[in-house]
Amino acid sequence: MFPLMKKTIFKSFLGIFALLVCFSFSPKENESDAILGVWLSGSGKGKIKIYKAKDNKYYGKLVWLRDPNYEDGTPKVDKNNPDESKRKTPLLGLINLRGFVYEGSNKWVDGQIYDPENGSDYSCKMELTDPNTLEVRGFIGISLFGRTDVWKRQVKK
Repeated sequence: MFPLMKKTIFKSFLGIFALLVCFSFSPKENESDAILGVWLSGSGKGKIKIYKAKDNKYYGKLVWLRDPNYEDGTPKVDKNNPDESKRKTPLLGLINLRGFVYEGSNKWVDGQIYDPENGSDYSCKMELTDPNTLEVRGFIGISLFGRTDVWKRQVKK
C-alpha cells in the first residue's frame, strides 16, 4: 500500500474510534428524572403531571380530572381545604405533590401529598416499580401507617 493511503485509512479509523468512545461515554438520562411525566391515579379520577422545580425537588399538579365540573357546570374547587381562603382554588392546576427528593434506587422521599377529597396533607414517598408504574404511599408519622396508590404513566416527560 502507498504511505498516503495508509495514513488516510489510519486517520479514518481514529475518527471512527473517537466517535465510538464519545457515544459510549455520553451521559444517560438522569435516573432521578425517570419519574417525570403525566400519571393516572389509581382511582382513575385524575392525572398528575410530575415535574422538577428550580430547587431540584419534584412536584406534581392536577392536569386532568375525569369530572372537572360540578353538576351546574362550574369548575370543581378545593372545597375541603382546611384553609378557608383556599376553598375557591380550582382543582385543575392544583399542586398536590410537594418537595420530593431522589433517594436512589427509583425512590423519591421526604415529600408531601395533598388529598383534595378530604382536605388532608400527608407525608409521602414514591417508588417507580417499572418505567410505567409508580407506587405512591401517603402516611401519617411512619410509612407503616398509610395507604399506597398505584399510578400508571400516561405521558413521559
